[in-house]
Amino acid sequence: MAFMEKPLAGKVLLDDTAPLSAVIEASQTLHSHTEYIIRVQRGISMENSWQIIRRYSDFDLLNNSLQVSALSLPFPPKKLIGNMDREFIAERQKGLQNYLNVITSNHILSNCEPVKKFLDPNNYSVNYTEIALQHVSMFFRSEPKWEVVEPLKDIGWRIRKKYFLMKIKNQPKERLALSWADLGPDKYLSDKDLQCAVKLLSSCSHPYIYKVTFATASESSALVIRPFNEKGTLKDLIYKAKPKDQFLKKYCNPKKIQGLEIHQIKTFGRQILEVVKFLHDKGFPYGHLHASNVMLDGDTCRLLDLENSLLGLPSFYRSYFTQFRKINTLEAVDVHCFGHLLYEMTYGRPPDSVPVDSFPPAPSMSVVTVLESILSPEAMKNGMPTVSRLLQMPLFSDVLLTNSEKTQFKIPTKLKEALKIAKECIEKRLVEEQKLIHQHRRLTRAQSHHGSEEEKKRRKILARKKSKRSAFESGEEQTMKYSNSNNSGSGASSPLTSPSSPVPPFTAGASTIPSPPPPPAVPPLPPNLDVPTQSDPQLVNNTSRGALLSSIQNFQKGALKKTETCDYSAPRIS
Repeated sequence: MAFMEKPLAGKVLLDDTAPLSAVIEASQTLHSHTEYIIRVQRGISMENSWQIIRRYSDFDLLNNSLQVSALSLPFPPKKLIGNMDREFIAERQKGLQNYLNVITSNHILSNCEPVKKFLDPNNYSVNYTEIALQHVSMFFRSEPKWEVVEPLKDIGWRIRKKYFLMKIKNQPKERLALSWADLGPDKYLSDKDLQCAVKLLSSCSHPYIYKVTFATASESSALVIRPFNEKGTLKDLIYKAKPKDQFLKKYCNPKKIQGLEIHQIKTFGRQILEVVKFLHDKGFPYGHLHASNVMLDGDTCRLLDLENSLLGLPSFYRSYFTQFRKINTLEAVDVHCFGHLLYEMTYGRPPDSVPVDSFPPAPSMSVVTVLESILSPEAMKNGMPTVSRLLQMPLFSDVLLTNSEKTQFKIPTKLKEALKIAKECIEKRLVEEQKLIHQHRRLTRAQSHHGSEEEKKRRKILARKKSKRSAFESGEEQTMKYSNSNNSGSGASSPLTSPSSPVPPFTAGASTIPSPPPPPAVPPLPPNLDVPTQSDPQLVNNTSRGALLSSIQNFQKGALKKTETCDYSAPRIS
């Protein structure tokens, strides 16, 4: 595979920082083995999920590959006798689920290659070390002065980025580090602009940017050569690690947790902020600030991996800042990442979670003030401070920088415009992802509240009250119907007729009798008269209902008079 070969058509550019979650849905016994059916999901969408089948032996191989981290992981032990019992299988399934929860929630373990291959074999079955070697070999055909000394296996956290120790043939004692990286999901530069921007890195000169010896890019990947530093990065200093060791071994479980001295925190912090501000002023997108991307050269910090944003690689802390919608620009991302870095320099370890509600005691309250402005819950709600604002804070404002090296980083106008458009596209994808996560969080919170015991009790009480109210209203309606039917058959409670439509008197058997004169005007009824007027139908209904209910309640069967019935239905014979 040639270095300048074009990528395959339809190549999927995955975001390797998207978190994977795993749930064991069931287990099955097959040929004296127990297989576990696992549902794996990438991100928040249920549509982006798949099933895998793993045996206990597969879990055991994964656990062995993670032992280099020196973490105490809750892996269920082996059992030779009785391992096919139903109760034991159920108990082991719970243990394996807990094991998966621990490794997928660990920021470093969840991004390492063994875990990705275990959970997503379709997308991570490729051997990227071999691919990198093929690209590097093709590169050496056109550049014969370079020679590979040895691969630097897994010294970084990225799966699709590999490192090699290099040397120049006519300078065998000088050591260099070559990094090869595949393209990422945020690659928005055209191939021509990408090659131009990557080659420009070797001409960049700044006291706090690590020197690039050689850089080139193709349509599918990039290759960068830098001097190899035996002392390592700022993270190596904090964790007291050896630069050539594996990333999991160096940083997962340090033997001694200890932060830096206050003067180091102040000096290193000021230098890092100065170079980040320089990049912002130049319109060069970064977004990849963390302790492993800061090289130590004596007492000077120098920034690494400026090519990452050009290649579209996702940030180390992406899974953190995608949770907060106020961190929606690359400038804000750099400030947020600086907060993580400052926390590591101060306490010797990363924060347990973000946002940080309360900070442990620090060498100076001015450190806590800066951390609160970046990592506190209020900062997440209100937004990140600017780099200029951080430089004015007491922790950094009194630091004197003595480095007099001249800065040089000329970006052509056309390329600067392309970088601006690429930056906007990166930020747009970030905002869209944050929006989806926010909507998912709201939906999950609503579903959780709806299914809580307290909410279930509240709904039961409301349903009971509604049922009682409906029964009462139904009873009242039946009473009204019964009352109205009685009123229609009783003249005593019928409303008065108007004078314009008088009711003729009963004239059966006396049709020849002349009609009586019209009655005199009826005087107004006294207030205590029980006959309701037509103008107050509510009073009529209330009075009728009350009389009916009173009559029903006071009814006594014994008070009924006995009656004698004369039957005249039989035929009479005269």
